[in-house]
Amino acid sequence: MADMKINVNAVWDGGVKGNGTLNAEYLDTKIAIPTSLGGSGNGANPKEILVSSVTTCYTATLTFVLASKNLPVAELTVNSEAKISDNEFKIIHYPHIVLSKDATEEQIQSSQRATEAADKGCEVGNLLKKADVKIEIQGKVSLK
Repeated sequence: MADMKINVNAVWDGGVKGNGTLNAEYLDTKIAIPTSLGGSGNGANPKEILVSSVTTCYTATLTFVLASKNLPVAELTVNSEAKISDNEFKIIHYPHIVLSKDATEEQIQSSQRATEAADKGCEVGNLLKKADVKIEIQGKVSLK
């Protein structure tokens, strides 16, 4: 991987019940402590930001894998869900790849395999796996 420098700025106001902003080159969002922890809940919480990061990485990696296989992708969506408990942090990605109506069976199978390949290639997901976060892929491929 090439060297990379990322700058992120957080500004907070109002103590625990307050909120803040999180800014980077292409990111501008409100942040807050969840109401379940006594905060205002008026912004994204750290775990949402973390799951958003790994979802973005997975989606970008999947897009790259699909393009490298020259698959006839008409649409791609990825929904992700985190299940967090005292003894487990699990993220489930639900990619849905829609191929053009004339896609072959081989292209459908290749798209399904791409969902797993993207999981293996996602750098953010791989970092989280080293911290014992479980990541699962439940992909779906359909035709337009």
